[in-house]
Amino acid sequence: MFHGMRRIAQTEEERPENTRRVVGRLVRHLAPYKKYVLIALLLTLVSAATQGLGPTLVGRAIDRFIAPGDVRGLVGIVFALLIVYVIGMLATRYQTYFMGVAGQKVLADLRQKVFEKIESLHLQYLEGKQAGDLMSRLVNDIDALNSFISQSLAQIIGAFFALIGIMVAMFVLEWRLALATLTVVPIMLLLTNLFARWSRRAFRETRETIGDVSAEMEEQVTGVKVAQAFNRTRLNIRQFAARNAANRDANVSANAVTSAFAPTMNVLSTLDTALVAAYGGYLAIRGAISVGTVVAFIQFVQGFFRPIQAVAQSWTLAQSAFAAAERVFYLLDTEPALKDGPREMPPIKGRVVFENVSFAYDPDHPVLHDISLTAEAGQTVAVVGPTGAGKTTLVSLLARFYDVTEGRILIDGIDIREVTQKSLRSQMGMVTQEPFLFSGTVLENIRYGRLDASEEEVIAAAKAARAHEFIERLPQGYQTEIGERGGLLSQGQRQLIAIARAILADPRILILDEATASVDTRTERLIQAALERLLVGRTSFVIAHRLSTVRHADVVLVMDGGRIVEQGTHETLLAQGGLYAELYRRQFYVPPEERETVKPTTK
Repeated sequence: MFHGMRRIAQTEEERPENTRRVVGRLVRHLAPYKKYVLIALLLTLVSAATQGLGPTLVGRAIDRFIAPGDVRGLVGIVFALLIVYVIGMLATRYQTYFMGVAGQKVLADLRQKVFEKIESLHLQYLEGKQAGDLMSRLVNDIDALNSFISQSLAQIIGAFFALIGIMVAMFVLEWRLALATLTVVPIMLLLTNLFARWSRRAFRETRETIGDVSAEMEEQVTGVKVAQAFNRTRLNIRQFAARNAANRDANVSANAVTSAFAPTMNVLSTLDTALVAAYGGYLAIRGAISVGTVVAFIQFVQGFFRPIQAVAQSWTLAQSAFAAAERVFYLLDTEPALKDGPREMPPIKGRVVFENVSFAYDPDHPVLHDISLTAEAGQTVAVVGPTGAGKTTLVSLLARFYDVTEGRILIDGIDIREVTQKSLRSQMGMVTQEPFLFSGTVLENIRYGRLDASEEEVIAAAKAARAHEFIERLPQGYQTEIGERGGLLSQGQRQLIAIARAILADPRILILDEATASVDTRTERLIQAALERLLVGRTSFVIAHRLSTVRHADVVLVMDGGRIVEQGTHETLLAQGGLYAELYRRQFYVPPEERETVKPTTK
């Protein structure tokens, strides 16, 4: 089984919630819009009253006007009946409208809160999730709630009050037949509870599998170029088909449960109608009640089950919505692992101290071990070492994407956990090996970290990053749309724009994580020329694979196995003949005895 086929949509902590609790939370989200809800409820009461009054008027027409042959009285009651049903129709129509308005406002709030939560969650949580699953919660799960609140919630509320109105009318008219009508209610409640359990479980599966489908689609669309290059498209199609089939089967199972609910209610309605007709006919024959009362009660039975049948039709949306709400509320309840400190970070001068810092993503597998270092304000610190040495983790801790497991990190003598993340990162800049650009124009991407920058400042930053020349050659210059993730630009061009973005932000601490690793030699020279000026006066941490880029660093840290094994300048480390010297020799010089002679092969 493929690694990608594992369940990703539900974690160990995502336990099913009680339906009452889910509904209660939805109701609390409606509270800010109680004006609309109260108007809808008043209209629901009017609609319920008309449903209870209608059959009563029909029974009165039979007893008082049809049997005696009073045509004039019959016309009057028919006219009254018409007015009652028109009022009921209008009340139902506007009740649906006002509940729809409230529902859409709630959905907009939930969507905003989900997005804000995703933006605020720490990287360790997000790295444990697939983007497609998070998108599914923001889009698919909210859409399931949309369908429920817009189409079904008003109907369910109306059905509830209609049932109350009909039961009140029945007991007022004839309590014995009312009790006979309600004999099926215990059976109805039992079956409803069973169907609710089965369907909720089934629809929980549909929400999880649609999250899987979304995650797989997002990943495969993003990686389609790699899939085509490695001839993996057929395998990926089969892999997606398996997830799609799982979602299809889950939906079929859910619909199988819910589709049985409405016929079951219809059977109970028929049995109840037969029971009322038989018992009412018996009482009428004995003269205990009138024929009109029997006819009215037959209508009451139909009216009693009509709201239940309406709820049955909404049952699919309701159970799907509750399952979706579970996933949305679980995400909203997720607490950020990184807590803001109580104060703002003052203007940074740039002295950075790591004091006995250790860190582990997984408690059983430490990544950094007892790191201690000091970078004076304005110094450039190069961090080198083999792959997996912990270089990127080191600078990620400085930006407080994660919190240290042990020890502390000080900037200008202040523990970075004591300040807000926003005030800390607003004075930092970062350029990574894989720059991330957003859909929009070149100008918008450079201005991303400093929205108040003028166009002249943007151009100046681009010139400093050696990006101005190629930007000017683009079809619309700085107004050119670069596509999703900057896909219309080359890797080197994206990197130059990312560097221009960092220059414009004018950070006091600069982090360069393999910033020149993915560009050609000519572009690297351009970037190096820009960085030499950019680094002046700033405390900089430069992770470099190409050791030629770190020769002029004030301090070179050599990491291996999560530890700093060497520290010094480029010249002193070469003279020591340790790991740095070995890495340098491997990169720039290969002894003759280690060279391999590559001979042409023939078929």
